[in-house]
Amino acid sequence: MLMLLIYALTVIPLSLLLIYKAQGLNQLQSQVNSLKKSLDDMDEQAKLIVRTDMELNKLQEELDKKIVGLYALQRLSRIISMTLEEEQIFKRIQPEYLSDLGFEKAFGFLWDDTKKQFILHFCLGYSDDETKEIQLFINNNKERCLNFITSEKTLSSISESNNLITPQQLSDIFKAHAFIVSPLAPQKDNRGLIFVGTKNVEMLVTEGDEELIKILATQLAQALENARLFEKTWRAQQELEKKVTERTHELTVAMEEVKKISARKTNFVSSVSHELRTPLTSVKGYAAILLTGKLGELPKEVRERLEKINRHSDELVHMVNDLLDISRIESGKVTMKTEICNLREITSKAEDLLSGQLKERKLSLNIEIPPEANLVMADRTQIERVFINLIGNAMKFTPAEGKITIHARKTEKMAEVNVSDTGCGIPEEAQEAIFEEFYRVDNAINQEVKGTGLGLSLVKYIVEAHGGKIWVKSKVSLGSTFSFTLPQTS
Repeated sequence: MLMLLIYALTVIPLSLLLIYKAQGLNQLQSQVNSLKKSLDDMDEQAKLIVRTDMELNKLQEELDKKIVGLYALQRLSRIISMTLEEEQIFKRIQPEYLSDLGFEKAFGFLWDDTKKQFILHFCLGYSDDETKEIQLFINNNKERCLNFITSEKTLSSISESNNLITPQQLSDIFKAHAFIVSPLAPQKDNRGLIFVGTKNVEMLVTEGDEELIKILATQLAQALENARLFEKTWRAQQELEKKVTERTHELTVAMEEVKKISARKTNFVSSVSHELRTPLTSVKGYAAILLTGKLGELPKEVRERLEKINRHSDELVHMVNDLLDISRIESGKVTMKTEICNLREITSKAEDLLSGQLKERKLSLNIEIPPEANLVMADRTQIERVFINLIGNAMKFTPAEGKITIHARKTEKMAEVNVSDTGCGIPEEAQEAIFEEFYRVDNAINQEVKGTGLGLSLVKYIVEAHGGKIWVKSKVSLGSTFSFTLPQTS
């Protein structure tokens, strides 16, 4: 019993100790497992950090590459846009710009609609034999290339194969591991394509690279369009200048001929007028002698006919005098004797001379000349003729109870005189020609009223000889206003 008691006292503590140690081992194992899990988590986090760092580095490299590419594209775009010569546009694409874009090979083709083939405009990074091989390939596949251009889609080494041309074919023929082919703007005169590539096996084309080359292709096409528009404009300008020169020469020759003809006409009119004066003077003189009755009494019928001869002789003399005055003024043989003239005095004198006719025709004449427009530098005699002609012209075409008004106003250094009437007016189509010699408006009044068509022409020559100008404003049935200008005193 004692032994059993001793054994029990020994075993029980040992069992308790074993149980305690087992519990401790379990706790330690739990801690170990927890620590292992923490280490595994830390390992995963470390791996994630490393991967994230690598991706960030890769993104940074891509970003740096894009920034370098954008700067290169900006510089290239600027120098391309600085020329308007088509051949110079492609020559501006230099190796250093390609290098900044990540490529060392490039070429550009444009479609020649006349030759019906693609023409190589620039090539970088290829030998002569390689260049000839590329040219041959492009033109052997020109329909496929034209379809590619029309598609307006960029093709690269990462593009999917299509029915136009496969990336692998391009890679083999153009000897490039990575490449981009972009169509130039599909315009009639600018259809073409641009290729850039590299042998660098580490180079991977991205969508950003494709976008950069697409922008470059667009700018090339725009530069070509600008160059061709400039060329067309320049040629058109040269052609226009040539035509202007030829036309100017023709007009100069024509003007010289017109001057000669005008001079001959003036001399002829002057000579004929002088020659007409002698017989007219004789006819008028003999008619006047017969009318006095010194050669015997005249029958009534004879006297009436002699009076007509005398009256018509006066009209012919008046016409001859007008012709002579026009020819002398036109040829510069008449010098205007300018002096300070008072328009009120001149118009009053004209009114006195024509007062009988105004009264007979039942017409009123109003004169409105303010002080600031009263004094002019003119040849008094010639300006009197201007007023007499213009008032007389207004009287012919203004019905009874009508009104004629002379109004003047100051305009800078000139005085503007307006002679208005309430007559029948002048058709618009006749207003340009009314100052031409012998021109008469075709209307009922002109058919009844006789005239030579020289009065207004003479007025125009006199006004222009004073350095002024004359014009007319008129509406049928509403009257006319003849306006002219004369220089004023300082």
